Amino acid sequence: MTDTGIRREVRPSSGAWLRVMAVVYDPFVWLGELAGMRQRRCTLLSGARGGVLESGAGTGLNIGCYPDGIDQLVLAEPEPAMRRRLARRLRRHAQPARIIDASAERLPLPDDSVDTLVSTLVLCTVADPERALREIARVLRPGGQLLFIEHVRAQSALLARWQDWLFAAWRGFAGGCCCNRPIGDLIRGCGFDVVADEAVWRGMPRIVHPLIVGRATH
Repeated sequence: MTDTGIRREVRPSSGAWLRVMAVVYDPFVWLGELAGMRQRRCTLLSGARGGVLESGAGTGLNIGCYPDGIDQLVLAEPEPAMRRRLARRLRRHAQPARIIDASAERLPLPDDSVDTLVSTLVLCTVADPERALREIARVLRPGGQLLFIEHVRAQSALLARWQDWLFAAWRGFAGGCCCNRPIGDLIRGCGFDVVADEAVWRGMPRIVHPLIVGRATH
């Protein structure tokens, strides 16, 4: 049976390694950002509206991509080392926003309180993606939207086998990231209507090349 890392368990990475990840994350994805991911982020987030919550904001690579017309921006990030870097980037960009300590699986917001929820390269890492998606559905207002970029299980049988073979090593190295999750199927399976395009995360290892980019409503 293929292991896609969907577990009700603590992430395997230690706190020390997650602190290292906070330092090396931006340099690690830098080439991918230059090769199209930055533009992809900004194109997607130009559709954000109303009250916006970004789940798993990380080091803040989406900052600077949000349109001026949104009502408010809340950035949720559970890892302290990531939050510190997020706060520094927020100050540099002078982006009006509030940072909160919260995981994707447990968002401290009321039901029906968010117009746009943003998830970019997050559902690959959460321990329980279905629970995270249920939380997204809970906090979104009627008519609200999920904007997402996620790397996914490859459609190519050969690349999918490589994703399976390298799953454990990649997960340990990349702070809990699961390279072979069928995230599009998970989103649809939680009752969302999805409009998404396939893309390639160029400049990154091939096992995370396959992307889906899109919008989902519930």
